[in-house]
This record gives sequence, C-alpha cells and structure tokens, in this order.
Amino acid sequence: MPAAQQPTWPDLEALHRVTAELQASPPLVFAGEADRLRGHLAAASRGEAFLLQGGDCAEIFAEATADRIRNKIKTILQMAIVLTYGASLPIIKMGRMAGQYAKPRSSDDEVRDGLTLPAYRGDAVNGHDFTLQSRTPDPERLLRAYHTSASTLNLIRAFSAGGFADMRRVHEWNRGFMTNPAYARYELLAGEIDRAIRFMAAAGADFDALRTVEFFSSHEALLLDYERALTRIDSRSGLPYDCSAHFLWIGERTREADGAHVDFLSRVHNPIGIKLGPTTTAEQALALADRINPDGIPGRLTFITRMGAGLVREVLPPLVERVTAEAIPVTWVCDPMHGNTFASPSGYKTRDFGVVLDEVRGFFEVHRELGTVPGGLHVELTGDDVTEVMGGSEEIDDLGLSRRYETLVDPRLNHQQSLEMAFQVAEMIRER
Repeated sequence: MPAAQQPTWPDLEALHRVTAELQASPPLVFAGEADRLRGHLAAASRGEAFLLQGGDCAEIFAEATADRIRNKIKTILQMAIVLTYGASLPIIKMGRMAGQYAKPRSSDDEVRDGLTLPAYRGDAVNGHDFTLQSRTPDPERLLRAYHTSASTLNLIRAFSAGGFADMRRVHEWNRGFMTNPAYARYELLAGEIDRAIRFMAAAGADFDALRTVEFFSSHEALLLDYERALTRIDSRSGLPYDCSAHFLWIGERTREADGAHVDFLSRVHNPIGIKLGPTTTAEQALALADRINPDGIPGRLTFITRMGAGLVREVLPPLVERVTAEAIPVTWVCDPMHGNTFASPSGYKTRDFGVVLDEVRGFFEVHRELGTVPGGLHVELTGDDVTEVMGGSEEIDDLGLSRRYETLVDPRLNHQQSLEMAFQVAEMIRER
C-alpha cells in the first residue's frame, strides 16, 4: 500500500537493527489505559465529557526537560479547571506529548541559497540544522524518540499522581493569572470557580479524590516503521495495540482510505483520530469511518476537523449531517490551529488568536444548529511565554513575534493565550 510522508532512510540495515530493538523494548503505554480512554471519548461523543488535547506542534529532544514538561502539563491542567467549571463536565486531559517527534512536510526537500537538502521531518528523523549531516535521516533517532518519550511519560505520571495536579493547587495558579489587568473580563468566572471550591471544602468534599488526574498521551502516527515496532499483543484480550501512545491520529496528508496509515491503524485497538480538512467530502468521511470503525464501537473514532475560520461554517455542516444520518458513532473535535496559518509581513509563520477563536466559535455554532455534540478541542500550545501567535490580550503584533519566536515548525499558543482560550471556550460550552 502507498505510505505517504515516509523518510528515505539511507541505511536500511541500520533501520532494521533499530526496529528490532524497538520491538524488543517495553511498551510505553498499556492496553487497559487505551481502553479507559476509549470509554471517556465515547462519553464525550454523547456530551457527557469534553476532550482537551494540547501540546507542541513538534516536540524537540533538547526541550524534553522537567521544567518544560511541567509547564505544558500545568497549562493543560489550568485550562481543564476552567473548562470543567464552564462545562460542568469531566474534562479528558490529553497531551500532544511523549511521541510527537515527527511532522509531515509539503516537500521532500528544502532549498536555501541554491543548496538542496532533505526537509526537516522532526527530531525522530533528522536535525533542524541546515547541513547535509544534520538533515540526513538517521534511524538511530527513532531509538532516541522512544527513550525520550519514556522519560516524558515518567514525568507525566509523577506530576499527575504526586499532588501536582491537586484541583486546589491548579486553581491557585489560575488566580495568579487573573492578577493581570488584561484579563479583567474573566474575573467573574474565576470568582465563581473560587467560590465553588471554597464551598466544596466547607462541605467536607473528599479532596483526596481530586489530588490526581488521568493524563493521556497522543501523537500523529506518521512514521510507520516506529509505530509497527511498538505494536504489542495484549495478554488479556489477544488484540493488537499500538503501545507508543494511548491515542493516535492520522493527519490530513496521510488519510487516504486505501493508504498504509489507514490500513495500519484500522488493525490496532487504540482510539483513533483522523484530521479532516476543508476539502474532505462526506463520502470520504464515511469511507474512513468504515475502515477504522466498521463495528461502530463508541469512542473508537474521533474526527478532528481543521477547516479554517473562513470555511468552518460552510464545509463542516454537510460532513456532520451525513455522518449523523448514518448513525456512525464519532467524537467531533475542533483543531482551530492548522487551517489558520499565514506568513506575517516580516516573514514569520504565525496565526491570529482572534481568527483561531473564531473557528472554535464556528465549530460550536454548527453543532448547536444541527443538534449534535461538540466533543473537544485540539490545540498547539506551550507552557512557555513565547510570542508565536499574534493577538490575544497581550496584543502581540508582527514586531512582537521576534521577541521570543522559538518553534521549529508551527506557531503555538503561549501560556497566557492558552488560558484566555480556555475562558472563552468555557463560555461557548455554557451556551451550547
């Protein structure tokens, strides 16, 4: 089958040696964890929960430090507190973390000053430095991706279970965020959350039960050599699971129904997502659903729509209507980032925060009008104070992008923009 977006590995013997070592390595996640997530996503498809999925566009080995991982988890947890209160629903917390080390590219090559080299495909494949040595795909990087993912998951589990995720502590972080005068419009909701937590404490609520959270990992299942090597047979059920992450998704560039990515992920029993861009037809969506989830298992299939703010209200309704008419169980999730990328006047690849929010707003409007369920949000974010996305209450402009533009691929919401989004999405959930 055709396998799009795969590296051209120059040393196949080295690749086979690496994949054999990965096949003999312990799994990064377990089948039971993936099964629990599938149940949560089924609840989100019915409007009984809401998915918050966030993290880097492309993780970088050098940034897999305790501080950076903690800051991303902290940001997602803060957003989840706001959404939990706004939605009065459980929030499924999922990171684009511990495996998002590869990215599809529009061209196999990059040209600079007349020099042509392989495109940067993420740290799991090659380096970002524009040299032949750096850009040559190296299968040893797959091993480094595995080990870095393992250490990241260790930290995620420690932070999730060690009191770092205590609801009271996370809310205190939100209150610190609210001291910025730029966020005065959110003081009412923050005050309501504060009163609710104080009421729970006064009523003798069991805060021990709120000290830990479930935090799931996810990434795009792009590199088939890596994903196949980490597939394991569950000892309880005898079924195959891709144990590189709890949740895997198929990107817009690799979602051909007769392609290798769809075929591979149709055979593993993790919950699976598929990115749907503005050119997706209803027939394509139905064909993908039939390949990935022929038995109609709730929570198995998530459609992550990335239409662009200018098109979401036009192109999303026919897809939702047709899938709903066929009674196909799907969790609908909005990715408002990838359809709204542009180059700023100074040449930075960026997004406008107001436009990103408008796509989320359009996503909610479509589902409200059709009587269907908006099941979640998928965003690229970081816990650091970068300046990569224009706008927001900080009013980052084209000149401001240069202050701290750090991404190697796509621009991310910074910590404050992420929280601002959470407050606004909480209002949308209340209105749905």
